Amino acid sequence: MPHSLPHAIARISAMPVRSHDFESAFAAARHAAQTAAATASATETLPEWNLTDLYAGMDAPELAADITKADAECKAFEAAYKGKLSDILTAPGAGAALAEAVRRYEAVDDLLGRIASYGSLVYAGDTSDPARAKFYGDIQERLTDSSTHLLFFTLELNRLDDAALEAAMADPALGHYRPWIEDLRKDKPYQLDDKIEQLFHEKSSPSRSAWSRLFDETISSLRFNVDGQELAIEPTLNLMQDTKEEVRRTAGLALADTFSKNLRLFTLITNTLAKDKEISDRWRGFPDVASSRHLANRVEKEVVDAMVSSIREAYPRLSHRYYALKARWFGKERLEFWDRNAPLPKVESRDIGWGEAKDTVLTAYGNFSPKMADIARTFFDKSWIDAPVRPGKSPGAFAHPTVPSAHPYVLLNYQGKPRDVMTLAHELGHGVHQVLAARQGALMAPTPLTLAETASVFGEMLTFRKLLDSAENPRTRKIMLAQKVEDMINTVVRQTAFYTFERNVHSERRQGELTSEKIGEIWMGVQSESLGPAIHLGAGYETFWTYIPHFIHSPFYVYAYAFGDCLVNSLYAVYEKASDGFAERYLEMLAAGGTKHHAELLAPFGLDARDPAFWQTGLNLIDRMISELESMEG
Repeated sequence: MPHSLPHAIARISAMPVRSHDFESAFAAARHAAQTAAATASATETLPEWNLTDLYAGMDAPELAADITKADAECKAFEAAYKGKLSDILTAPGAGAALAEAVRRYEAVDDLLGRIASYGSLVYAGDTSDPARAKFYGDIQERLTDSSTHLLFFTLELNRLDDAALEAAMADPALGHYRPWIEDLRKDKPYQLDDKIEQLFHEKSSPSRSAWSRLFDETISSLRFNVDGQELAIEPTLNLMQDTKEEVRRTAGLALADTFSKNLRLFTLITNTLAKDKEISDRWRGFPDVASSRHLANRVEKEVVDAMVSSIREAYPRLSHRYYALKARWFGKERLEFWDRNAPLPKVESRDIGWGEAKDTVLTAYGNFSPKMADIARTFFDKSWIDAPVRPGKSPGAFAHPTVPSAHPYVLLNYQGKPRDVMTLAHELGHGVHQVLAARQGALMAPTPLTLAETASVFGEMLTFRKLLDSAENPRTRKIMLAQKVEDMINTVVRQTAFYTFERNVHSERRQGELTSEKIGEIWMGVQSESLGPAIHLGAGYETFWTYIPHFIHSPFYVYAYAFGDCLVNSLYAVYEKASDGFAERYLEMLAAGGTKHHAELLAPFGLDARDPAFWQTGLNLIDRMISELESMEG
């Protein structure tokens, strides 16, 4: 339930790994043994984050004291307010008194969030370290126990009389929290009896969270036999972007082999978590398998359905057409699945040093808004970025907001490839957004996923446009356009296919447990529809659903990527035609955090996600880029 618990507890779950395409995402993080050969520049030292702004270490006295303090504050809050909100609402000065209660709740949320964030970031630094894994697990259990004492608050708030609460919000002190309260009221139809909510909450750590952790640790422990070498998943997936076809093929078959050997475990995890979600949805009365995600994202089902329908209808003119073009570049009728992300033939690639990547992104941000660049620069200056590959480090990339009283952190696995530069731009987009939204406080700074991905993708677009504008050589422009089209297809088409896959799996699971073969059949169906006839999905590819983390950690998260990409394409079209003031309006949109609905945020730009034409604007941009590539084919 999106708002029945403090935001802090959501932070303790594994942060979703950023990726336009999960095969590329995991490939972004290679095994440490390859680092010396692959690092962008042997003379550069990649930055590592400094977590002491949160706590000095796992055994820091301040951390132990804050855990004790948080537990005491949760219990004190319960003693002060449980069962009393209705009386407070009917007493004189109700608005000020309720505002004081919300402020106390917010302060506890911030404290819990600081502790939860530290546990998550320490664990992400090395998921293979037993000491860190135990620390992370212990933090989960302690905070779950403590926050149980806060469960009553939002449930009780939602039982208050609407008219009386509306009158109380006339007091500016409580009116400040109106966006949070109104969001909370949207959850009202789905909240349960307090004891059932408590049961769901207390069982979350040894149930859903435990299965998610099993998935993470299993993925980290898998090994793949590539020409006699036992490699982890990251370097194996990375080989599918090698310039040599035989290397890509060997890696693809090695992945399929190991996935197949572990299929029963991944099938069990998927069945268990899908059933767990079905039970929660049924008890809460959600009408659709994705209703809880739409509610959390504060986006209407009709809007998501319109987006998905528009994208699926566009498959033939986007992904099908592009992969047919790419196959011709390779002199083939069809590409094998391990060639889908292959570099273009006869393309010379160079490693991009960390300093160049930093300057590229900051310059692109600065050309748009000096303020945006200044915020992004802080991440470099104050060691808020962890960039190098290390054994056991969480793969992919993410930006973690922590809490408003602290600051965000960014995790990368930087290898000096052009896509790594775009990933840096993407995560710093999140980071800038999180810094700007922090002024809204712990309850209202968090942003729905759809709008959060908008900020990150816009950062990418700024960086891409800067690089493209500086490309004088036609072949360089072709390469850049092709890479961008692939990224956009991976964001828009692939994530929509992933969403369709999840919908089918969760719907089918309601009829009974799914076999590995059935899940593979669903996977192959949506992949074939989305990728088109120019990609041959050979034997073994039916297992490639197994390692995608979003399916496990954040069901139905994936459509937020497509939403964000299409929104940014439309937003950028406005920017190209806009007069002065666009950057200021954009930063104000980010600074709003979770205080406004997407319709309110987009109105100043003349955009409306409920309009079917809105989605076509974004899709048409991809279409035009493919047309430009086709004109360069000769």
